[in-house]
Amino acid sequence: MAPIKAHGAHKLSSNEVAALVDGLLEEDAQAASGVNGEAARPYKFGSDNLSVMGDYYGLRMINERFCRLARSVFLPFLRMHPRISSFPPEVKTFDHYCDELENFVSLTTARADALRSTQLIMLPPNFVSLLTNAYYGGNIAYLPAGRTEFTATEVRVIEIVTEGLHRALEAAWRDLFPVTFTAPVHEDNLQFAGFVDSQEKVVCCSFIIQLPDVDPATLDLIYPLQALKPIASRLRSRMQSDQVEDDMRWRARLAEAVMAVPLNVTAQLAQPTVPLSALSGLRPGRVVPVDLMPRPQLLIEGMPLFDGEPGEQGGRAALSLTRRVTP
Repeated sequence: MAPIKAHGAHKLSSNEVAALVDGLLEEDAQAASGVNGEAARPYKFGSDNLSVMGDYYGLRMINERFCRLARSVFLPFLRMHPRISSFPPEVKTFDHYCDELENFVSLTTARADALRSTQLIMLPPNFVSLLTNAYYGGNIAYLPAGRTEFTATEVRVIEIVTEGLHRALEAAWRDLFPVTFTAPVHEDNLQFAGFVDSQEKVVCCSFIIQLPDVDPATLDLIYPLQALKPIASRLRSRMQSDQVEDDMRWRARLAEAVMAVPLNVTAQLAQPTVPLSALSGLRPGRVVPVDLMPRPQLLIEGMPLFDGEPGEQGGRAALSLTRRVTP
């Protein structure tokens, strides 16, 4: 079940409001005239097809992996792993997407050479202020709005966050199609965002970031539709791995578990050989001559690992390691 978007995260554009009002007026007119059927509308083949990517299954899987990997990006700022959920991808014109945003937002455009295109990350300004305030010891709370530009500190926070998001996005794409995001460019005004033409269609992937004691924050990843068309068959495929190679938390836990395994360490000073007749005559106080090895060895679980020299340290017998033994 898809999560519910936070109230106020998106607003209706002027075109949507006009279409809503026109639809209500048409229903009133049909009800007054007693017409129940719907009027046919013209359809131009090849231009209105928004389902070229199928059911977006591949992109949905990428977004789910991105949700898991992006949590660690916000850990240094929020001092916790937030819960991130993804919405189904949407196809719309870039002009339509811009109508849903305020004019002052954080827009970071990066090159995706494998897709021969660019990619856009949108962060709302109130979320950037919250991350900056929390990063420097403040509470996790939204600050008063009304600004028209970011401070130098907030710009640096945006760079750190978007760099981490790009690396998480690369890991999420890796199983399906290797993509590298480079040369990021930041803008804080929609008028200067040179991403795509206003009427060009884009694929909008929206995410919601749940925060403690405050309203959720939003995050958008935008791809040009033309950039994803060449790999549409892969995005429609359901034969994909759900494993991400570089899960840092799993690797850290595995390394910690391996380092906690107890091992037996012994020092072998000699390997004497005596006949059975000598052993049968052994009694307490009997002295057995033993020739020490020229280089005593340090054994880990019975396997020789180092050569050493016997000595003393702090009144206790010790072995000074001199050379690592090659297995």
